[in-house]
Amino acid sequence: MERFETEVAGTRLVLVQGDITKQEVEAIVNAANPDLTPGGGVSGAIHRAGGPLVTEAAARIRQERGRLPTGEAVLTPGGNLPAKFVIHTVGPVWQGGAKGEPALLAKAYRSCLILAVEKGLRTIAFPSISTGAYGYPVDQAAEVALRTVRDFLRENPGKLQEVRFVLFSVPDFQAYRAAWERVKGL
Repeated sequence: MERFETEVAGTRLVLVQGDITKQEVEAIVNAANPDLTPGGGVSGAIHRAGGPLVTEAAARIRQERGRLPTGEAVLTPGGNLPAKFVIHTVGPVWQGGAKGEPALLAKAYRSCLILAVEKGLRTIAFPSISTGAYGYPVDQAAEVALRTVRDFLRENPGKLQEVRFVLFSVPDFQAYRAAWERVKGL
């Protein structure tokens, strides 16, 4: 299993190739659809592993608030997952990059980080948001994700203990590793 670890403003930043549903952190992030229903990919895996508690809590949020806008985040219990909570966020659908996708993707990551800090959580694991069915090119998404997290950690030193990116495939891990080399010193 591939793994890379560094430190940003007192927080461990970890890249790991693996399964997000197996992460022992306080919260994992679900790359959700706007209806917060189990879908394919990461969302389906999280709903299956978390069980009915995750799906029912997401359905209650949908009933109360309606569809979740792109870039926003909500919290549910983790159900049967090792993580205590699931933070659901909706990333943008890739439309070529000129329709605000980078800003919306950054907003999704930032919303999750803000919610984690507001809830007093110290460890969070992200998938590669929007790079599956939503078609965002992984190399570009990795740069947005890592730059956003790096900036948040610099602006909020000591608020989080660990931010982990869990990449399902080795090529995705390698894309994130290369992206970190491009953004780390900026």
